[in-house]
Amino acid sequence: MRVPARIYASPNMLNDILADKSLEQAKNVATLPGIVGYSYAMPDIHAGYGFPIGGVAAFDARDGVVSPGGVGYDINCGVRLLKTGLEKKDIENRIPHIVDNMFSLIPSGVGSTGSIRLSASEERKVLRDGAKWAVSNGYGSPDDLDKIEENGTMHGADPSLVSDHALKRGKGQIGTLGSGNHFVEVGFVQEVFDEKAAERMGLYKNQVTLIIHTGSRGFGHQVCDDYLKILMRASQKYGIELPDRQLSCAPIQSREGQDYLAAMACAVNFSFCNRQMITAWAQKAFERALKTSPASIQLAVVYEVAHNIAKMETHTVGGKQMRVCVHRKGATRAFGPGHDAVPADYRDIGQPVLIPGDMGRYSYVLLGTEKAMQETFGSTCHGAGRLMSRSKAKKKAKGREIHREIMDRGIYLHASSYSTIAEEMPEAYKDVADVVQTVSGAGISKKVVKLKPLGVIKG
Repeated sequence: MRVPARIYASPNMLNDILADKSLEQAKNVATLPGIVGYSYAMPDIHAGYGFPIGGVAAFDARDGVVSPGGVGYDINCGVRLLKTGLEKKDIENRIPHIVDNMFSLIPSGVGSTGSIRLSASEERKVLRDGAKWAVSNGYGSPDDLDKIEENGTMHGADPSLVSDHALKRGKGQIGTLGSGNHFVEVGFVQEVFDEKAAERMGLYKNQVTLIIHTGSRGFGHQVCDDYLKILMRASQKYGIELPDRQLSCAPIQSREGQDYLAAMACAVNFSFCNRQMITAWAQKAFERALKTSPASIQLAVVYEVAHNIAKMETHTVGGKQMRVCVHRKGATRAFGPGHDAVPADYRDIGQPVLIPGDMGRYSYVLLGTEKAMQETFGSTCHGAGRLMSRSKAKKKAKGREIHREIMDRGIYLHASSYSTIAEEMPEAYKDVADVVQTVSGAGISKKVVKLKPLGVIKG
């Protein structure tokens, strides 16, 4: 280990964390060349491919490495939070109509394709421009871009470095919801912890909200798969000893490292565009279900964050400013007040952080803090974190009516299959309240509001 590993957890989480290979993976990450500070694990940590999910690691831009395992297969899986001008009482009797319309309008699940068919040249524009492409084609407002990480476009994307197979997989998947833990959720603000910050974000008690959680679909998966092979060869070429083959990597400044970052940026932009398009379909669902106009709904972006990404950032390391490549895998950027990457509307309070829970409980909006900047390269948790594998969850669900259990909690659920519902049942996840309390208690995030689901669609 070139640096220590640091785990953020509460005592009651440790048994679950120790039950899988996630701590071993955090330890392995600490052996990679050029790592600085610590190999971090957030309280939602669980075993992943190479890096643990919930892992954060920063590498010196001059002599460090970049690793696809530190980003994951679902590049820029992330969360968008939208607010409305509606209150819970306005839609309580219309939730099934809203959710069913969303399921009808938003293609969902493995291999799902949308109504948008891109030409080869237009697909490359999406990969370069991200959410800007969607806005320029009439899907949303330019104001939306101000409230997206990277303003919805990660620079440096080069579509020429993406395989034809990846392009083919992504061609029909713009505006579609992935499977597994991806969802669109109609909810409301159940509790406010910080009135000033909530007001700044335009959030208030009982207000109707919308969360979109999805990523770069088959396109991002293929980009990762392609570059894992390329960087495995690069690891050997540059004489990098790996404790785990899944940590294949290349020096950041090498041709292979730069190519991966440019291809990854394409997948990041695909995902930003994807969530922008889904927002447009969700808007239509509200209009149809409520038989009203966009002006009555007032759907607007609060913020959007990425969960799986590697980014070049400047941080203080050992008292000096250093350019580093920060890998966040199942972790969220959480920049504190005053940082110029935080939207101007939020700069004095810090970056909004969106932490979704499972489909049966609740989600949270937090703020990044100065302590996160000092301790975790401006990073925090990303969600509840799995307790059970998908196969174990299915076994646990056998003989139960999970769909009915969710409905009995007052949450209307529309999913593409029983299998999805079983895999994603609430007890398959940690209680996100415990995760949030841990990062809040550690001072690397600050609670603003708690959101409660009313209706959910699952791929």
